[in-house]
Amino acid sequence: MGFKKDFLWGGATAANQYEGGYDQDGKGLNAIDVLTNGAVDRPRLVTWKKEDGTTGNSPFVWGGDFNIPADATPAILSDYHYPSHHGTDFYHHYKEDIGLMAEMGFKVFRLSISWSRIFPNGDEEEPNETGLNFYKQIFEECHKYHIEPMVTLSHYDTPLALIKRYGGWSDRKLINLFEKYVVTVFKYYKGQVKYWTTFNEINAMTLAPYMGGGLTDPTPQNRAQGAHNQFVASSLAVKAAHRIDPEMKVGQMLAYSPIYPYTCDPADQVEIMKAQQETLFYSDVQVGGRYPEYRLKKYEREGIKLDDRPQDYELLAEYPADFLSFSCYSSSVLTTHANDDHAAGNLGVAGVTNPYLETNAWGWATDPDCLRLALNILWDRYHKPLWVVENGLGWADKLEDDHKIHDDYRIKYLRAAISSMSDAVKIDGVDLMGYTMWSAVDLVSNGTGEMKKRYGLVYVDCNDLGNGTMKRYKKDSFSWYQRVIVSNGADLK
Repeated sequence: MGFKKDFLWGGATAANQYEGGYDQDGKGLNAIDVLTNGAVDRPRLVTWKKEDGTTGNSPFVWGGDFNIPADATPAILSDYHYPSHHGTDFYHHYKEDIGLMAEMGFKVFRLSISWSRIFPNGDEEEPNETGLNFYKQIFEECHKYHIEPMVTLSHYDTPLALIKRYGGWSDRKLINLFEKYVVTVFKYYKGQVKYWTTFNEINAMTLAPYMGGGLTDPTPQNRAQGAHNQFVASSLAVKAAHRIDPEMKVGQMLAYSPIYPYTCDPADQVEIMKAQQETLFYSDVQVGGRYPEYRLKKYEREGIKLDDRPQDYELLAEYPADFLSFSCYSSSVLTTHANDDHAAGNLGVAGVTNPYLETNAWGWATDPDCLRLALNILWDRYHKPLWVVENGLGWADKLEDDHKIHDDYRIKYLRAAISSMSDAVKIDGVDLMGYTMWSAVDLVSNGTGEMKKRYGLVYVDCNDLGNGTMKRYKKDSFSWYQRVIVSNGADLK
């Protein structure tokens, strides 16, 4: 199939969707701990409280407007359900889950560290040793099975205290606080973790700024400043990693999907160009090392003025990301023509429905060629090693009476995805490091906050309200992926 002999096969998770134990062993609250559950037809809510005791909520809509009252702060309220509080309880099942990953033959396990488990408020003088030790035990368990951890430093979980005090990543103070956090974990886990990424789907700062950067007042100015601050923080992380351990590699993580025009009208193609610029701006800076002219012109037109320093740009140029990792679940279709046939997709950017593709119950299209297209576009633009770190299918899996889960639809999706990657590598010559499908084990859906929308190769007995035994059951896709890994992608039957 063209994959390297040392190709890194595995699966991915995120602390705020999977870990649980939200208030245990000194962990502080983060942005997602005040985000409720939702559904395909009901948005998640950020709950808040004012000083006078008034409480309320603000709907969180992907790609849409979001803000909370200026005199309110995000808070946990009674009578709401917060799925991040339990996830699927990796906190107490990590040995079992890593054992299952080892049984599948994982070479790598992508997970995230919760910043507020290490520094509960994000700005303490000393880290929480219990939190540091928790992840140390995870990494030791991984290495016991020769599984390489790949760690995301911030996966949508800005410490809540930093949101309350500074308005999240719109304030430059978070740059140095993040640097302190990453230096702490780089030193503590030196020799245990080789691969790191800084901010999950960093372009969420545009499309989901509360998740991406803890912004409660997501004006265009604040989004631009939040992105800039994260760029600088990321470069400081690359600099620190190379100093602490030259074996460490620090990559970018981008949410990326190919985009098709709905018509052959040139206006539709221009619309695609602009949409691509909105996404690739982030990798142009973080991987390319400089702000592209099209973005500077946009800021000039919109009157956006960054709170920046000359050394910021020196850092961006000198310490770009070592590799580019990205999520890709499907493709999008855009048009300038009137069309009410709206589609759904990752970060809410799917545009209109593609008549040539099937969709799942949540409206996400299944595109068998999206990975080959995405890999070629990113490789041609940057010529940096690539890594597909999220790709998978959400479905309402059914646990049968015999505890079997027959997810042939997931196998079909993954077969097409891996075949598409293979074409990019074997036919097109793309440098691909690895594949960590989403997700290794069932977890809470990020978009809707449901358990019903399942992605894992392992089923977890847990419902939308967090009730269940948390027992793990292998799906049919478990043994299928096991064969894929042992054959290095050759056996896709």
